Amino acid sequence: MEKAGEESAREEPKTSLFPVSGSSLQDFPKVPQWLSNSSFTVDVSVINDAVSASYNPNITQPEEQEEQEDQKESKPLPNNYELLESSASDRDSDAAEIDKRERKKRKRKRKRYGEDAAAANDYASRKPGVRSWATSDSKPSKDYYFDSRGDRDNLAFGCLYRMDVARYKLHNSVKLSGVELQALYLRNQRGFLLDRDGDINALDSKLKSSGRYWSAKYSALERHKNFKRVRIAAPKISRVNVPPGDFIPFLDIQTSHESVGSESLPRTSTVEESWEDEVLRKTREFNKMTREHPHDEKIWLAFAEFQDRVASMQPQKGARLQTLEKKISILEKASELNPDNEELLLCLLKAYHSRDSTDVFIGRWEKILMQHSGSYKLWKEFLHVVQGEFSRFKISEMRKMYAHAIQALSAACSKQYRQVDRTARSLSQDLAIVQLELGLVDIFFCLCRFEWQAGYQELATALLQAEIEFSVFSPSLLITEQSKQRLFEHFWNSDGARVGEEGALGWSTWLEKEEENRQKVIKEEEASHENEKGGWTGWSEPLSKRKDVRSPENVDDVAVEEFEEKLETEDIKPEDDTEALLKMLGIDVDAEANGEVKDPSTWTRWSEAELSRDCDQWMPVRARSSVGASPSDATPDREVDEQLMRVILFEDVNEYLFSLSSEEARLSLVSQFIDFFGGKISQWICTNSSSWTEKTLSLETLPDYIMEDLRRVHDVLMKVQSSSSGFSLELLLGSSNDISRRTNMMKFLRNAILLCLTAFPRNYILEEAVLVAEDLSITKMNSCSCSVTPCRALAKCLLKSDRQDLLLCGVYARREAVFGNIDYARKVFDMALSSIDGLPLELQSNAPLLYFWYAEMELANNSGNSTQSSLRAVHILSCLGSGVTYSPFQCQPSSMQLLRAHQGYKERIRMLRSAWARGVIDDHSIALICSAALFEELITGGAAGVEVLDQAFTMVLPERRRQSYQLEFLFDYYVRMLQKHYKQSRLSKVWDAISQGLHIYPFSPKLFNSLVEISNLYTVPNKVRLIFDDYCHKKPSVIVWLFALSYEISRGGSQHRIHGLFERALANDWLRSSVLLWRCYISYEIKIAGNLSAARRIFFRAIHACPW
Repeated sequence: MEKAGEESAREEPKTSLFPVSGSSLQDFPKVPQWLSNSSFTVDVSVINDAVSASYNPNITQPEEQEEQEDQKESKPLPNNYELLESSASDRDSDAAEIDKRERKKRKRKRKRYGEDAAAANDYASRKPGVRSWATSDSKPSKDYYFDSRGDRDNLAFGCLYRMDVARYKLHNSVKLSGVELQALYLRNQRGFLLDRDGDINALDSKLKSSGRYWSAKYSALERHKNFKRVRIAAPKISRVNVPPGDFIPFLDIQTSHESVGSESLPRTSTVEESWEDEVLRKTREFNKMTREHPHDEKIWLAFAEFQDRVASMQPQKGARLQTLEKKISILEKASELNPDNEELLLCLLKAYHSRDSTDVFIGRWEKILMQHSGSYKLWKEFLHVVQGEFSRFKISEMRKMYAHAIQALSAACSKQYRQVDRTARSLSQDLAIVQLELGLVDIFFCLCRFEWQAGYQELATALLQAEIEFSVFSPSLLITEQSKQRLFEHFWNSDGARVGEEGALGWSTWLEKEEENRQKVIKEEEASHENEKGGWTGWSEPLSKRKDVRSPENVDDVAVEEFEEKLETEDIKPEDDTEALLKMLGIDVDAEANGEVKDPSTWTRWSEAELSRDCDQWMPVRARSSVGASPSDATPDREVDEQLMRVILFEDVNEYLFSLSSEEARLSLVSQFIDFFGGKISQWICTNSSSWTEKTLSLETLPDYIMEDLRRVHDVLMKVQSSSSGFSLELLLGSSNDISRRTNMMKFLRNAILLCLTAFPRNYILEEAVLVAEDLSITKMNSCSCSVTPCRALAKCLLKSDRQDLLLCGVYARREAVFGNIDYARKVFDMALSSIDGLPLELQSNAPLLYFWYAEMELANNSGNSTQSSLRAVHILSCLGSGVTYSPFQCQPSSMQLLRAHQGYKERIRMLRSAWARGVIDDHSIALICSAALFEELITGGAAGVEVLDQAFTMVLPERRRQSYQLEFLFDYYVRMLQKHYKQSRLSKVWDAISQGLHIYPFSPKLFNSLVEISNLYTVPNKVRLIFDDYCHKKPSVIVWLFALSYEISRGGSQHRIHGLFERALANDWLRSSVLLWRCYISYEIKIAGNLSAARRIFFRAIHACPW
């Protein structure tokens, strides 16, 4: 067999894998020579050597020469080889000799490769003239050397450049066969060749001398205006001109598509153009589009934005100013063609701000506002700009600006109201008037927050009292605005109680009683005149009973004398009380005026005293008849002067009064009034509304509803992360209000809301707010440890006055459940639901809210059996779905009742579809959808409940979801249900839902809270940071920055990251006026970073940004 194989091998010559030139196959020995070829060895080190050789081509040539020298030094190969029979011992000795020779070659290769690589890599990172380095074998003469020429690649990439670092690929050589190992070697070699071809210029000597692509030379080349770039030009399909409106002509579009499809479409082409060519092309395109569509604001805004891009590419300041002038001329032309477009005007004014001085810029604002006095957006932006100008800021000037804005918008509302055809449509349906009045209310509350934060808290309270009396409790009289104000002046200067004070009746009721008293006095006088009989009796009254008759000249002097006598009778402290008080605080009165108090405890006591006065002096002082006529200079005592300053006269508030005709605007006024004084109120506006944005921007302290979400974020991070810092935003800002001040405010709110309920009867949002205010005013804190609910007496009193108010029963039962009285709450709910059938139809529509509240209360009950609570909730929801008369829970519902409830929910949701398509979305329909989803969740599972909510969202358009607070509540409920059942479904579904929600509601605190909670289970912290950074860039708001800061502070993040967040937030033109962000920044530097000098610098920056 061996001989036959040898003969066949001689007859069929084969090409060798590594042929040798000048020799044939017959000259080679048969067996041992091709086996000794290194290409067929299974040693992994051979592959590594080959890879390294291909990686560094400069070293391959010396290695080949070395191999040739080794072959010459060894036994020279004869020209002809004869096939000899070798024994096994000879073959073993030959193999051992070959292995020894290979090990020797590999050792020399490693040594040579290390020297050459070190020489190649040290071209820019080693100082010349230094003979020995730390990596050399010889001991250096000095202990250290300065490397003055550092590796620039480290600066460019932040680490070693990848061409200088060995690359490895993990594989298990034990499990690989010979064929697989050969394939792996070829694949790696092919990949390294590709990388080497791509990076061959990196080792070029010219590039080493001239620099890399990131160097200054190539950066200048990139910015050169004549540098050609390749642009891929895609074929443009002509757009179909669709007429405005809801009608879309389908036939025209179809024919246009057919015509487009019939033509041969051009292929994509590459065009080389420089930056100058691109500017010319873009300018030509924009000029053409603005000529064809002069009333399209998006084209003009894009044209102006392109000028900013052009200016960023120009290094000279003069060229940038020329581009700015071109941008201004473009926007002026756009504003001339579209004079009523507010977006173009705002962009034009922003461009003016970059060019003009402050005085000229304010003058341009005033000129535009005179032409557009009825735009609340322009007024809001103007007030924000003027309020932040430190050089021009004055409290009196800002009050004048606010007065002009309120009067101009009030006149615009009155003008639009007169133009409305009342016979054709009702006032509530006129959206333009409603939006204008809502904007007027927002500006008024900006004024109140400005006065409150500036220290004039009595004036802010008086403004709110006056406006609510003037607009909500106005008498129904057909009189002009001036006559109405004169009539209100009589009420304001009287002794009648105002909104929030004990015994307040409202302006209209007070006026009616005054009229009744006047008529009664007139009748008494007429009766007395009739009883009189003519003739003079000559009798006169005694002097002691005669009234003092004073002349008008002596009225002021007599009033002053009476006031001084009254001051003497009271226990008023002497004049030196001020000096005594300063000495108690540790301040030396005898010291120089310029002397600085260096004792920190003195400033601490002073700040505490000021805070206590600030907490006590927020209610305006009522003017007395004797004091009202006395001049201020007649009362030298300082405390009396302060009391007089706290008296708010009618002249202080008359310029800010306005009338509201729409129900939505008046309800917004009352709701923001409750929120202004720290009351707890359910969500009444969408977070996308301008009211929410203005409110969050003007916050000085964190309200409770935002603090609860931030507290949950902190708790989640503390549980998951073991390395959390323990700090939180709540620790930075401290307590929001003093307990005594909060108690007084809650009493004030309780009285005010009770009065407002006469104007808005059966409003469950106000009813819930008044019960919560009653609880807080009695308990002095948000405590739930009372055995008897504090608001029980008030709730019963309200129910006695209106026994058909079902929602009041539900609100009261929920308050009982909050304080742990579950059985009492069940009795209230059962009583209310059992009496539904006997009520009118308009009141029966409130039933879904009661059923939903009752079921949620049962599921939230943690004191009893969870199974029993679930059965109770199923019973409640099945009664709503099946439509049967409610009966208290006795046993588990039957399967037939559950089936009827399932069908009933489907039918009622189908009936809602038409109403939702028209945009009629109310609280009752949202409660019905939530009840159906909760019912399916309890019966079938979480997936069925989520499906019900998904179907509900398909019934409305996405644009309507952005402005509806009911749909925002429904989406929050949808996210909470997904979070509850994330183990049954995929986490990615929850993550996608939260991402979609943040796209629709980017300012929602609850969605950001859900984002942080689910991110601890789904993703890494860096992805959460990227999401926060994205929303901070695209949709900046106080809410986004607060949650981003809370995430980093609670996790114990890097101080550089936290400082960066603060600086980026306060660099925004709008957010730099946020007092809350500045307070957080200062408190962070003091309490966490411990850098007092930095806190001092930030404090002065905050004063410059927020001068009020």
